[in-house]
Amino acid sequence: MSPISSTFTSKKYRPSSASPASSPANAIGAWYRRSLTHHPFALFGLPFIVTMVAGSFFLTPATALRYEKHDRKVKQLTQEEAMGLGKDRRKVDISEEYYRLASKDLDSWEQKRVGRLEGETDGKV
Repeated sequence: MSPISSTFTSKKYRPSSASPASSPANAIGAWYRRSLTHHPFALFGLPFIVTMVAGSFFLTPATALRYEKHDRKVKQLTQEEAMGLGKDRRKVDISEEYYRLASKDLDSWEQKRVGRLEGETDGKV
């Protein structure tokens, strides 16, 4: 045998019992590393997926609070408020509106062009 092969033996290193490497935390870490090669999804993938799903459930109420706070700050106007209509507006009666429009003279009307902005083409040739 050569001197090199006698120096590097095939035996695994096993620390003595007095070293800190034999603490329970290191024993759990060593077990995890050994088991991870045999069951990678169960020991790495599954906890990751569970963490993502649980996180979404826990963050949903926080997100809802954020949007509720924003909604309280920015009050949305109803269509009537946006148009500036109050309670003193007149009531609309469909038959009254029909007769009002029927009384108008719809036969004598004149087509007028809308004024254009400066620089805008008017479509005339």
